[in-house]
This record gives sequence, C-alpha cells and structure tokens, in this order.
Amino acid sequence: MGSNGALTVALAISVAATACATTARSSSAAIAAPPGIRAATSAPPRSSPTARATQRRHRHLAPRSAGAGNAGGRAFVPLAARPVDTSHPSRVIGNGTAASCTSRAVVTAVAAGGVITFSCGPRPVTITMKATAKVRNTSARVVLDGGGKVTLSGGGVRRILYMDTCDPAQVWTSSHCQDQAKPVLIVQDLTLINGNSTGQHFDGGGGGAIFDRGGQLKVVNSRFIGNRCDSTGPDLGGAAIRALSQYKGRPVYINRSTFRSGVCSNGGALSSIGVSWVVLNSVMRYNKAIGRGANPAGKGTPGGGSGGAIYTDGDRYTVTIEDTIISFNHAREGGGAVFFVSDDRTGTLRIEHSRLHHNPNDGFSTAGYPGIFFLGRGHPIVISSTIN
Repeated sequence: MGSNGALTVALAISVAATACATTARSSSAAIAAPPGIRAATSAPPRSSPTARATQRRHRHLAPRSAGAGNAGGRAFVPLAARPVDTSHPSRVIGNGTAASCTSRAVVTAVAAGGVITFSCGPRPVTITMKATAKVRNTSARVVLDGGGKVTLSGGGVRRILYMDTCDPAQVWTSSHCQDQAKPVLIVQDLTLINGNSTGQHFDGGGGGAIFDRGGQLKVVNSRFIGNRCDSTGPDLGGAAIRALSQYKGRPVYINRSTFRSGVCSNGGALSSIGVSWVVLNSVMRYNKAIGRGANPAGKGTPGGGSGGAIYTDGDRYTVTIEDTIISFNHAREGGGAVFFVSDDRTGTLRIEHSRLHHNPNDGFSTAGYPGIFFLGRGHPIVISSTIN
C-alpha cells in the first residue's frame, strides 16, 4: 500500500490485513386497465439462453440506459442477472404520447403484474408518481421495462415501488410469507429519481425508490438518482433500495446500474438485513449515510450513519461486488463505502476487479480497508481491486 493509502491486490489473492476496527459499534387478479394501458395478447417469453458455465469473465454486455452502470465493466453476468425479453409485453403503458403515460397507469399496471413496457412517444419522459406503485402478491412476475427513456419520480415525497409478501394489504398467498418464490420483481432500463420513504416504517422502513420484502428482486441497466429515506435510525436504510427476506436466501442482483446522490440514515444506495447481494458492472457515487450513533444506537443518539453506499446486516449472507466503481460516498459513522456485519461471523464480502476510492467515514472502518467496516468470516476477499 502506497503513501496515498491505495490497496492493490493481485488476481486470486485474498487480502489478510488485520480486521480490527476503531470505535466500532454494530448490531446485529386481474385489474381493469384505465386509459393509458393497453393489454397485450401474448405471454412474455423466457429470458436469454444460458451462458457457458466454464467462461468466468464472459463479455456479456446487454443494451443499457444512457449513463447506467460502469461502461468499462466486464464482469461475467449470470443468467439470473441478465435483462429479460420484453418484446411481447402483458400490458403497455401509454398510447404513444407523453401525456398518456401517467402515474395512475403505472400504479394499475404494477398491481396487475406481468411484463410491462411503455409507449410514451419518441422522447424521454418523466412520470411523477402521485401514489406508490405496489406489487400484489398474487402476481407471479412483475417486469417494469422503461426502454431507456422512462423516468419514474417520487417527487421528493413518496416511495416509487413497493413489494412486501408479508403485507396483508397486498394479499397473503402463503403461510411462510418471508420465504416464498413469488412475486419476482424485475426493474430494467428505467430511471428512478427523487423517491422518498421518510415516515414509511412498515416492516422497518427504508427503500426510498424500491422497498422489497420477500419474493425475488433484480435490477438491470437502471439509474437511481436523488432518492431518500429516514435520516435517523440504527438499522433503517437504503435510499435507493431496501431488501429483506429473499426467497431461499437467493441474492438480489444489481447489474450495470448507477446509484447517485442518495441520502438515508444508513446505506445511501443499498441496504438489507440478512440478504445477499451480487453487484456487477455498476457505479455508486455521492451517496451519504447521515444518521448519528451507529448500531446499536449510542447513548443519547437516534442511531445510524453507516454504509455511505452499501449497508448490510444479519447472519449468514454474502455480498459480491465485481467490476464496480464506488467513489465519493460518505458515512457519518462507519464504512464510507461499505458497512458489512455478519452477527454470527459466517458472512463473506468479496470485491473483485473494482475500484473503491474517496469514501470517507467520520467514525470507524476496518484497518487496512479504507472506507469499509467488516465483521464477518475471516477478512474481506479482495481480488485485482483498488481500495483507497
């Protein structure tokens, strides 16, 4: 490590730096379509063919929204993380004009489920949501594809997308709501801006743009800009995305997406409890964790302030970050880039072919890993990456 604090690690060699931390504190039905939605007649096809398993760093580059993700990222993208084919949608929002693409149409389409695309005219369009679009648990799959031209805005006052298999208001479909395979929520080629879940505390809150408990979640070729959630709270987070209780512990996949200028108590981009993540070919910049007092909350404080970009907590889970740039994020307490705590010390953090730089934390980090606070199994695995 040079005088600038850079930590460059050779390919396939794990860093074995000291894992002590300073002043660390840690926790543990079909719906009638309103004007603006057209129902399609054919069922959506399945996703693209399986990649060769033996090709580790396959150059699979899907079409992407302008400015989404790390343009130089070359991480292998497994089938589960790739965009799905939406050429035969279940329903289409809009009739070819921007005016026909409304908040009401989005809310109704998401509640009805299936593969959803947009027809809003030739130019990019922003739809300001007047209500949160909520997935009903009777849906098998909800795919929201903006075609690279659609922005959904929370207007700075509301969450944009919501799925919770344990919310009776969205229909209970099993006796084990915390571990059910469906719905599957897929967001691709879409921009989500100015979402705000402040004050929305059901199932713990967080998730200014997307809140997801249960089922399965995937985000591809999308952008998250200027989203927010509550400014304090010891274990509340995810200005862009909050994820809980994924089916059979499967990871949330983030592929070729951008997270910028998110602000929350913890996790200025992503946050979860007991959930695994695979983050590929993505960018996280200028996100902030602004809570105060860490977790558990220090005496006389409201708690929070960790994980400038990513905040994760729980027991057995994993976080993989590959071909991703995480820079200029900030945490008032710990982990300016990444806060990772596995309470039973079984969880693992892997960083490969990535750059983490200029991610200050005012409170604490793990020695030898600037911008990262890690409590898990062994040490973070860092391969061909730069952390400074």
